[in-house]
Amino acid sequence: MKRIYVLHFNQNNYDKPIVYQLIKNYDLVINILRAVILPRKESYLVLEIDGDEILMEQGLTYLKESGVEVESIRKSVKRNEEICTSCGACTAICPTGALDIERPSMKVLFAPEKCSACGLCVNVCPPRAMEVNF
Repeated sequence: MKRIYVLHFNQNNYDKPIVYQLIKNYDLVINILRAVILPRKESYLVLEIDGDEILMEQGLTYLKESGVEVESIRKSVKRNEEICTSCGACTAICPTGALDIERPSMKVLFAPEKCSACGLCVNVCPPRAMEVNF
């Protein structure tokens, strides 16, 4: 089972081996997709986590008990349907296929479960319909 989460660290836990413990104690495979780590400040990691569903839930509980705010990538990356013009610019640059064109309607579709939160779509979207908020 693979899921993508944004982990928010605070000034009290940014320097702890929390991700190491997540790997070691819960046998989870971690792929760091994006990271901003700042000494004594709020920091974040975008992680793709793969592993057994029960162990993943236990690992997520461990993160929360360690003071890490955990949110699904679906809450961090959004597409504003009202302003999207379905121009397709985002589909050409999306490395994960999270943005795709439905044929024959030519409507742009967004699959947040495939999104890695790279932010490339935000930069190329003419009406700024894509948002990445960490």
